[in-house]
Amino acid sequence: MPAIVDMIESEFTLSEDICYLNHAAVSPWPKRAVDAVKCFAEENGSNGSRYYERWLKTEQLLRQQLQTLIGAASSDEIALLKNTSEALSVVAYGLDWSAGDQVVISSQEFPSNRIVWESLRPLGVEVIAVDLDPTASPERQIIDAITPRTRLLSVSSVQYATGLALDLNPIGAACRQQSVAFCVDAIQSVGVKPFDVEACQADFVMADGHKWMLGAEGLALFYCRREWIERLSLRQYGWHMVEAMGDYDRSDWQAAASARRFECGSPNMLGIHALHASLSLLLQVGIPYIFNSVSGKVQYLIDNIINSGGIIVSETEPEQRAGIVTFRFDDDSEARYRHLQKNGVICALRGGGIRFSPHFYTPEAVLERALAFSREPLKS
Repeated sequence: MPAIVDMIESEFTLSEDICYLNHAAVSPWPKRAVDAVKCFAEENGSNGSRYYERWLKTEQLLRQQLQTLIGAASSDEIALLKNTSEALSVVAYGLDWSAGDQVVISSQEFPSNRIVWESLRPLGVEVIAVDLDPTASPERQIIDAITPRTRLLSVSSVQYATGLALDLNPIGAACRQQSVAFCVDAIQSVGVKPFDVEACQADFVMADGHKWMLGAEGLALFYCRREWIERLSLRQYGWHMVEAMGDYDRSDWQAAASARRFECGSPNMLGIHALHASLSLLLQVGIPYIFNSVSGKVQYLIDNIINSGGIIVSETEPEQRAGIVTFRFDDDSEARYRHLQKNGVICALRGGGIRFSPHFYTPEAVLERALAFSREPLKS
């Protein structure tokens, strides 16, 4: 255990004048990702694309890492897209909709998992946003919203503001039983909380790499269950999505049999090298260890905020949370947020309060300093 602690500490060299609690937004990179980007840039600067074949091997290794991270059956089910919004759009505009079809979401979704479905209204698609009652089972409420007209159910595994972590398994089972496609925005859980795509029976999973996976912006996981790969209509085309990729003189073509068919053009090689390095750290440490570490930090924050007279806006039960703590005091949350930012506490203003989101490497001293600034009286 001391060896892994030392290794973790050596990977993060954040400035000493900040308290970084914003992993639910954009994460800093570990040292190995910084080194990978530097190496890639220097290699490109001195050799151009001379070693492109090796870069492609790194791309394939990244698919395998993502396969492992979510428990997918094959890396052929993994596509590398620009972001979660693009992946959601691939699903939304890949399905053949009929007037009267329904999409079920929750009322707590990030705009990306709401707007894309609302954009289908001109096609006659109805969006059912379940207003979750905190006194009842969120999973049961979502399942009960399914009707014979429901074609797809799309939820976030962890809600971005309330921090509510759903038990996806019963939702996925209900969707499978009623022949409803199940889509999961997993951006707030992959990299911090165990995720098993087979257990939850999700058909589609998407997650940006720049949050809990500690990668660069501009690269995202898109999982498409094998039986859905050829069922989604394609809306983007290019050289990278064909089966015979690299055979530029060939006049006939067909879309790749794997999820690569959803990647129309040149890959984000810089982002691929960064995320590959970051995931090597997460997989080396282990997601169970990471989740236990984050859970302890979240509980520490919750206990101390409550003891200081704060109000926890996010979920407090261990089984219903991941890495998010949203809170407020009986004053101006926006002013307190500005006070925290001014003092180097990097956080976010979400869900009617201030959102802290530590990761597994966040030292307790950082939590203590952030809490101290949180308790300070605001200047009038």
